[in-house]
Amino acid sequence: MLHDLLAFSSRLQQVRGRFAAFIGLTGPQYTILITIRQLAAGDDATVGSVADHLALTPTFVASETKKLAAMGVVEKEPDPMDMRRVMLSVSAKGEQLLHELAPVQRQINDSLFAPVTAENFALLRLLASSLRNSAEDALALSDQLLKEAGEKA
Repeated sequence: MLHDLLAFSSRLQQVRGRFAAFIGLTGPQYTILITIRQLAAGDDATVGSVADHLALTPTFVASETKKLAAMGVVEKEPDPMDMRRVMLSVSAKGEQLLHELAPVQRQINDSLFAPVTAENFALLRLLASSLRNSAEDALALSDQLLKEAGEKA
């Protein structure tokens, strides 16, 4: 099972790279763009919230959003409630690119998720969320165990 999940994860990364290539972005830029779109719907798209959501460093997200802004696909505006924060949103150009990608994305996703039925979708979604949370716990535990092992050496 673990090897199947690792292989699926690798394929997901490759598919993400293909989606990104269709609109002239890198894989991480595509992921950041769609995350900004998702978080902006709830008025919480900042470098920090994107970094937290994707488990990336804020420095990396800041660097990539700067590139996306230079390409004209992301807009940055000061937060009116806290001028120290910058709110991110997908620009009209970014929305157009995502709109152009959508038909290709639907075809690829239909193929990728062909085994997922309406009946097992809810379970898959719950398991994916639970596994994401337990992976965070496992990472923290592995860091602690490595630290302890290093202290013994």
